[in-house]
Amino acid sequence: CIVLIEYSVLFQKAIVSQNPKLSKEQRMELRESKGHDMTFQRYHRYADMLRYIEHLTAAYSHLVEVVTIGKTNEGVALKVVKVSSGSASPQEGTIKPAVWIDGGMHAREWISPAVVMYVLKQLVERYKLNKKMVDSADWYLMPLANPDGYEYSHSTDRLWRKTRSNHDTTQTRNFGRLLWGSCEGVDLNRNWDFHWGGKGASDDPCHETYAGPRPFSEPESRAISEFLMDHKDRIKLYLTLHSYSQMWLLPWGFTSKKVPDYDDMYTMGRKAVEAISKISGTQYQIGSSTSLLYPSSGGSDDWAKGVAGIKYAYTVELRDRGSYGFLLPASQIIPTGKETFAAIKSIARAIVCKT
Repeated sequence: CIVLIEYSVLFQKAIVSQNPKLSKEQRMELRESKGHDMTFQRYHRYADMLRYIEHLTAAYSHLVEVVTIGKTNEGVALKVVKVSSGSASPQEGTIKPAVWIDGGMHAREWISPAVVMYVLKQLVERYKLNKKMVDSADWYLMPLANPDGYEYSHSTDRLWRKTRSNHDTTQTRNFGRLLWGSCEGVDLNRNWDFHWGGKGASDDPCHETYAGPRPFSEPESRAISEFLMDHKDRIKLYLTLHSYSQMWLLPWGFTSKKVPDYDDMYTMGRKAVEAISKISGTQYQIGSSTSLLYPSSGGSDDWAKGVAGIKYAYTVELRDRGSYGFLLPASQIIPTGKETFAAIKSIARAIVCKT
């Protein structure tokens, strides 16, 4: 018990050193000078992200719109930021394409929501530099898909992965109440209704890859799926950001079989990977989830491809390859953001901007 306490203390100290806190004075100074306290030099809480989004909405109302698509199990609003110049489709008589990017589906992967926020900053605050990208497509960004779990990973358990729901599993499966009664959360990236409950997903509520008592049992996955279905005819590129491994992953996750248009998806993914290498030298692998990582049924990218019919649906595993793992220092937020944005620009140009 003493060893566990000492380990916990050391672990928490390491987290603090890798994610320096802002003093009250620093926060006040930032809010007075910028209108928000988003720095990209530390991992921010959800409230900070929302303040920054509110700032962008007020300062760039011609570009930014915020949509609430639902609420979490704990009643927290699920926010999607739409970035659009309002211009018509680049090709007359066609529907204006759209791009979707989400982060934070797994609570402990702090770098992914930070990078989505970085991408948001580039699209909005540097619109003049990225005008063609924004004018050619509508951008839907969801920085944090799992706010409950993310906040819990900040306040209580740094390596928490799942949501914070509490399902009565005895009603849906033959688990004993005494054995499973204390386990909480569902792996949000195993909860999608496409080959749900297959390989790489667990029916054990205490397991990190617990798929839930049923598909879309979580309000988060349900809300996102409904939004994607409402816009599926326009969304040409779906990106879900995770960490870690430095991989650009193609469906399928539920089987080792390749998607029918694997070569086309690979070619587009290769553009993104090459853009990352060009800007920073960081090396990413590219391939299917099952070939590079492991089977993972019920994932969002498989659903986006197989159900919503979004042709280019990828999971992006961000930095690093394991030296820090989930505890990536905050000093790597900006470098990771820069190379990821370069990748997104490259693949978006090829898919929706036609340049």
